[in-house]
Amino acid sequence: MDLFTLDNLVTLLLLILLQAVLGFDNLLYISLESKRAPAHQQAQVRKWGIGLAVGFRLILLFVLVNLVEKFQSSVLTAHWEGILEFDFNFHAIIVLIGGIFIIYTAMKEIMHMMSLEEHDNESKRQSSAVTVITWIVLMNLVFSFDSILSAMALTKVFAVMAIAIVISGILMIMLAERVSEFLQKNRMYEVLGLFILFVVGIMLISEGGHLAHMKILGTEVQQMTKATFYFVIVVMALSDVVQSRYQRKLLREKKKMLAEASTAVNH
Repeated sequence: MDLFTLDNLVTLLLLILLQAVLGFDNLLYISLESKRAPAHQQAQVRKWGIGLAVGFRLILLFVLVNLVEKFQSSVLTAHWEGILEFDFNFHAIIVLIGGIFIIYTAMKEIMHMMSLEEHDNESKRQSSAVTVITWIVLMNLVFSFDSILSAMALTKVFAVMAIAIVISGILMIMLAERVSEFLQKNRMYEVLGLFILFVVGIMLISEGGHLAHMKILGTEVQQMTKATFYFVIVVMALSDVVQSRYQRKLLREKKKMLAEASTAVNH
């Protein structure tokens, strides 16, 4: 009964909000990654991917609660003063690898969009549902570290954190469908989504470097803050909206000029 105290309920609401804010980049990745599965399986892939990820996230929560010191213990160090210095732990390594993979994924998809053979190779690029689900689960665990560690800073009650994870998972399943439908109907925003994913990768790499206390040529790697991340996203989104409206304006003016020229020729 101690679970249903006012303090725990307020903390639960804060954790759900925190999961929602920190889960934006994860949600975008899921929506874009699921497009690699066969079209008739994409909705199920998102549901199964997020559902399994929630289960593994609960396991990760249990492990971190009991073995958090192990994840912060040094596993790989180097000290070449003035050239390269770092002190990696498991947390930093996982986040860094996740960032590198996301950048690779985003760049690969961007290069594919620029390919002239896009439609011919579309079927060849499809992956099996199991493969896509596996990547969704793995990347979800990478994104989970920040949210779980932040949750552990707010409360020590395991049940509160577990409930917040389950509720956020349900919300992600619902929102993933909405985001995927939006991207499907507005294909022009896929490019924006991929560049946002690219920035997410940079953010994770900077976080991994910061966690490892990495110094390159004597300069310490600084973590990109969430405030900076969201500011960049807002600027990119506004630029995309302005560019789209400007292009539509130019098209209208071009059509108008062609119509006037056609009228003049007929007369």
